[in-house]
Amino acid sequence: MSSGDKILAEAKERATNIAPVILIGNPNVGKSALFGALSGRYVEVSNYPGTTVDYAAGWIKLKGEKIRLFDSPGADSLSPVSEDEIVTRDLLLLNPDSRIICVADSKNLKRGLVLLSQLAEFGRKVILALNMADEAKLTGINIDNDRLAEILGIPVVSTVATQRRGIERLKEALHEAAVPSIPVDYNGEILTAVNEIEDKLGDIYHGARGISLSFLSGDNGLPSGIGKQLTELDLNRIKQVKMRLESAIAEPLGFIIAKRRNDSIQSIVDQIVEAKKTTGQKAFQIIGQLSLHPYYGIPILITILIGIYYFVGVFGAQTLVGVLEENLFRGIINPFFERVFNLIPVQFIRDLFVGEFGIITMAVTYALALILPIVTAFFLVFGVLEDSGYLPRLAFMVDRIFKKIGLNGRAVLPMILGLGCDTMAVLTARILYSRKEKILVTLLLALAVPCSAQLGVTLGILASISLSAVLIWMMVIVAVIFLVGYLASKVIPGRSSEFILEIPPLRLPRIENIVVKTLMRLEWYLKEAVPLFILGTLVLFVLDKIKVLQLIMKLFAPISAGILGLPEKSAEAFILGFLRRDYGAAGFKNMFDNGILDPVGAIVAMTTITLFVPCIANFFIIIKERGLKTALLMVSLIVPFAITVGGILNLALRGFALW
Repeated sequence: MSSGDKILAEAKERATNIAPVILIGNPNVGKSALFGALSGRYVEVSNYPGTTVDYAAGWIKLKGEKIRLFDSPGADSLSPVSEDEIVTRDLLLLNPDSRIICVADSKNLKRGLVLLSQLAEFGRKVILALNMADEAKLTGINIDNDRLAEILGIPVVSTVATQRRGIERLKEALHEAAVPSIPVDYNGEILTAVNEIEDKLGDIYHGARGISLSFLSGDNGLPSGIGKQLTELDLNRIKQVKMRLESAIAEPLGFIIAKRRNDSIQSIVDQIVEAKKTTGQKAFQIIGQLSLHPYYGIPILITILIGIYYFVGVFGAQTLVGVLEENLFRGIINPFFERVFNLIPVQFIRDLFVGEFGIITMAVTYALALILPIVTAFFLVFGVLEDSGYLPRLAFMVDRIFKKIGLNGRAVLPMILGLGCDTMAVLTARILYSRKEKILVTLLLALAVPCSAQLGVTLGILASISLSAVLIWMMVIVAVIFLVGYLASKVIPGRSSEFILEIPPLRLPRIENIVVKTLMRLEWYLKEAVPLFILGTLVLFVLDKIKVLQLIMKLFAPISAGILGLPEKSAEAFILGFLRRDYGAAGFKNMFDNGILDPVGAIVAMTTITLFVPCIANFFIIIKERGLKTALLMVSLIVPFAITVGGILNLALRGFALW
């Protein structure tokens, strides 16, 4: 049984015999808030098999009937590019009789109607929820709902999910769900190809037209469940239809099909939307245009990135962490538990909970005192960037730079977040579309992006030597990022995703939206990530008890002394760096302050440990997100690479005798 079949079977076991309701919408349209308003407090969040994508499930009551409700991941298209869009399409296909609530942002109706047109092509019964209706009114946008419902032939309901406005009307309208009427002119060769593929799929699935168009305009092929039901001959014929069409048309099929949909939707929008620009809207429009300008947008971009770093990397990773770790945990909580567990006569139990690698003193402290403040700060910033509409502008401005290393503008957020916490940055790599991009960003984060705690210690040591020491370190790290990124992009299999992005209007973020999103994401962090910290600590505890950690230090000592030109004692700092990156950096600072390291040794040590293995929490998150095989392969490449770069740097600096 495939993973998709298991999801369907599980849903059927838990649900009534009534077909479920699925929420589908673009990212950032308030879909999750609407799901919460419809389902109440009881929600299940599950990981879709074979992916890193989560989806939520709950229940909705309609006239006494209890019906399953699914909240699909945000999708811009049902011709999937990202894992999120694949999961959304699969939920749709696995529940063919379900009714759909298509959620659209009232301020950006065209974007939502394009997705609705694809649901129409899949032959699905839909109602349209125009969410954020209050924001649309404030920005001078007026939508003729009655006329829109008449054109589409489906119920159209204005909602404000955060205030529960329109929720009851939305529930009532579900009984009136119908297939939308959105004629799109796919004339000529495209229409012929669609009809040919639809003929082959018609007996398998009633949404054959939608699948045909999805197949023609995307790169992910036919859904696996449908492809398995075709004979090999029919499958080859379908592929030949696409190849013939691609050779006959110069432009990409996906672009042409998307353009035809957009043209049809624009003709509808022109009939039912009246926009009056308010003074505030004009100001935001000017700022929004400046933020995309090739020159004026750069200072805005730099200001935003600096703001992100200071809020997440300084306020979150230093100020909040300092208060929680030093004052609360190390000052109050940990001493309390140490006194309690010291009453237990068994040394093994005491070490397990409050020892050097104890569950409380290390795992809980790390998860709640170190990572949680950083995570919270980042989620707040991410929520502001999402809700304001600046996030796609941020990606657009850095896209050209990131293309040099096989990425696109979306990668900027994980990379910037890595300066606060690499562990959290790996998790946010989920926003990238292709598996290749996710692996590449994870590799660069693990290899060359120092977290804020390590960065602070590193700059403190190098700045005390000279400005030249800081510049040498920075040039080596930046060179490594571009060199490894470029080479890895050529070696890692797969394709990078196209950077096609719709720029929404810039707006003032709503505090309630940011708070709701942040709380939901923090709940996910506590459920998903914290257990990994406990597991990692238990592994270290066992390795320490069986003397493996001490053996590793002993084996590494000749390498640090022979290749890197560092004292044998530095092996201990490298091992500590695996536990926590700043621990390793602090160990080298202590050696430098005590005269054990000379200036050249300090530069070599700080460069090597920056490029060294990720901390144990990061390592376990990499295993969770990318798989054990990929995580082990990364570490096996990073360790010798870091030592090689450190060795070359040591020879170069001592050869030039700069200090």
